[in-house]
Amino acid sequence: MKQITLKTAAPFIALVAVACIAAFIPSLPNFDDGKYNGADTAWMLVATALVFIMTPGLAFFYGGMVHRKNVISTMIKSLIAAGVVSVLWVVVGYSLCFGDSIHGIIGNPLTHLFFKGVNSGKPWVGAPTIPLTLFAFFQLMFAIITPGLVVGAVAERIRFTSFLLFVVLFSLFVYCPLAHWSWHPQGFLAQMGALDFAGGTVVHISAGCAALAGAIVLKQRKVHKEQREIPPANIPYVLIGTGLLWFGWFGFNAGSAGTAGALSVSAFATTNTAGAAAGLSWMFFDVLKGKKPSVLGFSIGAVVGLVAITPAAGFVAIPQSIFIGVLAAIISNTAVHLRSKTRVDDTLDVFPCHGIGGMVGMLMTGIFATKAVNSAGNNGLLYGNYSFFLTQVKALVIVVTYSFTVSYGILKLINAFMPLRVSQQEEEEGLDASQHAEKYMQGTLLVSTPKGIEEEIVAE
Repeated sequence: MKQITLKTAAPFIALVAVACIAAFIPSLPNFDDGKYNGADTAWMLVATALVFIMTPGLAFFYGGMVHRKNVISTMIKSLIAAGVVSVLWVVVGYSLCFGDSIHGIIGNPLTHLFFKGVNSGKPWVGAPTIPLTLFAFFQLMFAIITPGLVVGAVAERIRFTSFLLFVVLFSLFVYCPLAHWSWHPQGFLAQMGALDFAGGTVVHISAGCAALAGAIVLKQRKVHKEQREIPPANIPYVLIGTGLLWFGWFGFNAGSAGTAGALSVSAFATTNTAGAAAGLSWMFFDVLKGKKPSVLGFSIGAVVGLVAITPAAGFVAIPQSIFIGVLAAIISNTAVHLRSKTRVDDTLDVFPCHGIGGMVGMLMTGIFATKAVNSAGNNGLLYGNYSFFLTQVKALVIVVTYSFTVSYGILKLINAFMPLRVSQQEEEEGLDASQHAEKYMQGTLLVSTPKGIEEEIVAE
């Protein structure tokens, strides 16, 4: 039996401590004086579930693209965020994002510590027709998937326990401040007039920049140094992941309207249109470069389009979402090619796809946003509002700088106390076996023998 040390026991001790404290938190009655809207509540419950399904969707999407000896380790790193962030959110995460603002920088951690007053509190100012608890859990789903996105950049070489600590620190010191800046009425980016409908800055740019920092800190995989081509483990997994992500994105963007009204319908439509246009754009652009149209190309392109429309979904009209999707796919496709010429080993190109895609979306919001779609928004550069476009640019620079710098610092700090990267032997063996003592099997295949008799084999 492996010897138990304080380091290995620390996660369990921390969880038990939180559970013991939670047992003595006083219970309060649910707050409902009949003013909630049943249709809005029903839609937001569905939207919350849709956003959650994106996390296992992301696990399939990433898991299908890595080497078969790293499928399980990659998938669990995406899904484990659902466990870690859910507990962290109830304890202090929601309060840091949406608690009483401290100078527009962060929420007061004591406002809703251990969800104090959430189930009996007044509705959120931006979602007055649904219970505050529902709003809080809808926002939780965004907090869950954001660190999960980083997995794609550090796959095949990051230690599982180190990644767990990264999820905690990234959530507290990167995600929560950015969510407060952008989505709290007193947040300084919101006060500045920057618009992010559903997470272009808070989710995708922050995750993309953290991914770039992770790729730099962890350095290259051995196969990357040797320029060995790694075939995707399971392309059907990528298709399943793409479908789940696309499906869940309707909740991600349309749910961010907070109601079951015309704005959610508009966001739903722009989301689907941008994803479709970007998938085609990526595939056809690959053909222009002499490649064959590929399943991976369409899947990656569709996700890039969904990323790019996220900050703009509730502010731009449907026709413009085609342009946003097509342009984002071309730019991210080019960024992937340029990244491949460098020594930066972003395993699944998270920064070129999510980071760059989010940046394109923020800038496109500054160009195509119109009050004709959302009166609470603003008119963009296309409608003569140059100052709003500059505001989006300034917010973009601030978020990129903060996300990369703090994420880089977090990764360096973790590495100073515990190794971030697995050993060369563990990397060669594969993280499924070395980190989890589990093995991915592609399944049973039927093959024809020389005698013409079909036999079953297991493909590893």
